[in-house]
Amino acid sequence: MAVSGMRWMHFRQINFVINLKMPYFVKYIKHLHMKTGTKLILTAVFGLMVMGFQAKAEDFPAEIKPLMQKYTCFACHKVDARLVGPAYQDVAKKKYSVEKIVSLIAKPQPSNWPGYPPMAPMTNVPKDDAVKIAKWINSLR
Repeated sequence: MAVSGMRWMHFRQINFVINLKMPYFVKYIKHLHMKTGTKLILTAVFGLMVMGFQAKAEDFPAEIKPLMQKYTCFACHKVDARLVGPAYQDVAKKKYSVEKIVSLIAKPQPSNWPGYPPMAPMTNVPKDDAVKIAKWINSLR
């Protein structure tokens, strides 16, 4: 009985942290085979790292900044440096077409970026906004 109550509390705590818009990779922590306390500590450490090292919204141009804030892109990406995900300048160096970037926003392919945690599919980004973001990324070449 105590074990099931502990599991319920553990998942409630993890889901609370995930609902604070933590990166997608934090969700995988609860599937690892570790003790509950270790998972909770790892979640807290990763969450604090991401919150402490987020890109500033000022790093983005005025016409792109509202989109980056609305879709929380700046939580994982910076313009010129690696954060959780690749820098937008590094994405631009891959010379993807606008259509390819739009499709990768909706359905990321982790094989394109080995060494990075997988990006969550951003299906909530409308195609028009994704096209604006993709054109801006390509302008960084």
